[in-house]
Amino acid sequence: MKLAFQIATRFLKSSKGQTILIALGIAIGVSVQIFIGSLIQGLQKSLVDTTIGNQPQITLTSNNEEKLIADYKEIADRISANDEEVINLSVAADGPALISKNEETYSILLRGFNIDEADSIFNIKESLVEGTLPDSEGEVLIGVDLKEEADISIGDEIELLANFGDTSTVTVTGFFNLGVASLNKSWTITNLETAQNVFSYDDQVTSINMQLKDVFLADTVADSIKERETSETLVVDNWKAQNEDLLSGLNGQSVSSIMIQVFVMISVLLGIASILAITVVQKSKQIGILKAMGIKDKDSSLIFLFQGLLLGVLGAILGVALGLLLAFTFTKFALNPDGTPVVPLFIDPMFITFSAVIAVAASVIAALIPARNSSKLSPIEVIRNA
Repeated sequence: MKLAFQIATRFLKSSKGQTILIALGIAIGVSVQIFIGSLIQGLQKSLVDTTIGNQPQITLTSNNEEKLIADYKEIADRISANDEEVINLSVAADGPALISKNEETYSILLRGFNIDEADSIFNIKESLVEGTLPDSEGEVLIGVDLKEEADISIGDEIELLANFGDTSTVTVTGFFNLGVASLNKSWTITNLETAQNVFSYDDQVTSINMQLKDVFLADTVADSIKERETSETLVVDNWKAQNEDLLSGLNGQSVSSIMIQVFVMISVLLGIASILAITVVQKSKQIGILKAMGIKDKDSSLIFLFQGLLLGVLGAILGVALGLLLAFTFTKFALNPDGTPVVPLFIDPMFITFSAVIAVAASVIAALIPARNSSKLSPIEVIRNA
């Protein structure tokens, strides 16, 4: 085996131009794989973050007459104890209401949270652009769009009319910008106790919201919660069921990326096999002499398998470097008007390693045909026809 490796190395060194050509072919294939794969993964991550990054991925609600969840603390404790995929959990008490300011009326959705828990999902603290978070009962945050439309300032007291006719007075402590105009205009955020008192929910909530380690496991975790919770009034929704069009688009991107990568690697494999097959013909005299000197058929086959392995390793290393360079360059030239990349750079070490391993494996597989042809060479025929 050592002899076969030494001969394979010598063959590669004796045909440097051919060796460089094959290595570059492999490198280009690997770089295209890494560039397209990283681009698609970055695009998917950006789409997921934009659409559901600051939203619940699983939501529990109730379909009873009051639309309220009374035993939410017990449910939340069971989820935290049994579902390791759940990383953020927050309860909410929501309800529609009207606010009055300067004799004008505006329709809102009053959302009551435990602010610290909800911040891990809705990113409330970072979205605060002015003022302070609600701390005491009767304090609220409103969106920047509603602020402009209703001409509201920090410290203003506004009348809040619940859907059943009760009126409360709340104080504005700050303004938020969630990046979505409809939410900035309709949401009014307060603490859990304020919302429960405004809508007379007592110690009940309207929803339990969760985020996961892996957002694409939302349907699996949701099914697990459904099986464990025996209440017939509990409704478990997940983002995958609510965003089928988005999910279909993401799947389509993944499939197209895989197909491109497969065909690129097939072309690389065929190219390596054809060039190594020509090498067998070119080196047939040397191989015949080696066989006449006593080298075994197995060792003559190993010569070309080692060539494929060495070419694959060299091409994979060059391809990884070139692919990362292409991806990095793309994020520097393809920019949004604000200077941020159109598609953020996403580096997945597992994917890059997998691409490199596939390239090496493809190179070895491509060398099987010339290796088999080499083992069949008859030294007498080769020397006679030389």
